[in-house]
Amino acid sequence: MILPKKRDSRFITIRRGGTLQDTDHHLLALWAADCAQHILRLFEETQPNDERPRRAIEAARAWAQGEITMTQSKAAGGHAMAAARNLSGASRYAAYAAGQAGVVAHVAAHELGAAAYAIKAVREAALDGHIEESGRLECKWQRAHLPSGIRDLVLDDQKLRNDICRFVFNC
Repeated sequence: MILPKKRDSRFITIRRGGTLQDTDHHLLALWAADCAQHILRLFEETQPNDERPRRAIEAARAWAQGEITMTQSKAAGGHAMAAARNLSGASRYAAYAAGQAGVVAHVAAHELGAAAYAIKAVREAALDGHIEESGRLECKWQRAHLPSGIRDLVLDDQKLRNDICRFVFNC
């Protein structure tokens, strides 16, 4: 849903032929984790005994701090997305947001997936008549929490991929 057919070199690390510095990659993972954490309650309210999305968010943060490997974070992200499989609505999108945060360690461009799914979760949870407003407020919250080191990169990425993210970044 969220990755373009041609990868943007700004989201590929230098050691793999792109231009992304490790410090910025870590910031992307931390921001994605923040986006997923902000709406995690939408999953936990319906699935209180399933810790997979929470673990994926924790793994993204742990990877960014050098505490676990990329493979461990990626695996936690996959488990969170598996938690979404049999769900619908806000809880499904919240689990996907957490999963996307977990896999940022593997592919930095998943940072936008965490943000997009978080917005979709909030919109699904909104009362009738407040769907668009709720989505805009979540988008604004995310932008307010963007670290300055990656702000321009993420905002540009939102413009470039807004269409394949179903225009959730119109805020």
